[in-house]
Amino acid sequence: MMILKDNIQMKHILLAGAFLLCLLTACKKDDDLGDIDNIPGLGGDTWTPGPIDNWIKDSLTVPYNIAVKYKWDQGELELNRTLVPPKEEKIIPVLSSIKKVWINNYVAEAGEIFMKRLCPKFFVLVGSASYNPDGTITLGTAEGGRRIVLYVLNDFRIKSMSDYTPSDSNNVKMMFHTIEHEFGHILHQNVLYTPDFKRISVGRYTSNWNNVSDETAHQDGFISAYAMSAPDEDFVEMISIMLTEGKAGFDNLVNSITGTSPNGTTAEVAKDKLRQKETIVVNYFSDTWHINFYNLQARTRASIVALIK
Repeated sequence: MMILKDNIQMKHILLAGAFLLCLLTACKKDDDLGDIDNIPGLGGDTWTPGPIDNWIKDSLTVPYNIAVKYKWDQGELELNRTLVPPKEEKIIPVLSSIKKVWINNYVAEAGEIFMKRLCPKFFVLVGSASYNPDGTITLGTAEGGRRIVLYVLNDFRIKSMSDYTPSDSNNVKMMFHTIEHEFGHILHQNVLYTPDFKRISVGRYTSNWNNVSDETAHQDGFISAYAMSAPDEDFVEMISIMLTEGKAGFDNLVNSITGTSPNGTTAEVAKDKLRQKETIVVNYFSDTWHINFYNLQARTRASIVALIK
């Protein structure tokens, strides 16, 4: 109690001193305060729109009400991560590719109203990946169905600036995997898929998915190791990989499963689980969104192949 009392007395002394100092140095009415209309930051960040801003406005903002933040703002991101800004020469090629593969194909199958209503309205772009304490890497996030953060833009390699053609198929596929995955979350956050999906792999979901290889996950009836982390992730991983790999790619993945998983799942059981999940995804798109999934799948895969050929 004595320490607390001493602290109170000291605070009183400091406050009295501060008040006296304020009186001695108080501003006069006619003091020059400078140009208060041009204090940096009070009006938000502003800059003269350039080619990137004009492209975003014409291609995304006007038709779909999508805003894109590519200027660096750490406040939009995790404060406990070491991240780097995106390189400006990557912005239009990345967004152009996303528009061709993701937006245009959904519009072709579901119509503009569907896309305008459900597409996220705010994109935040980051140059690097977000590394997590457990050794995993975050490539994208979807928040509340309205905001998507895309990472690793600086790894996007460009073959031709005339039409923004990418040159690295692995990074391109990874980016489309991310965007289709996050949009899958937006879809099920609006209308949830049938509970039957969660029952297919009940008891097999694990927080240790990052210690499992994709091949082992396949043997247990999952399309990827990350799909083992939770039912929602399982569902959107099915959507994402089926779209980006195409029907032939997905069929090859299922048909290549052999052996028995560490959990005792046989290859035939694993294949059957993946086919059950495929059926639910296809029916969900048809019944909920009136989208022919196989048509969307064919369009998406064809767009990816055309982009990286």
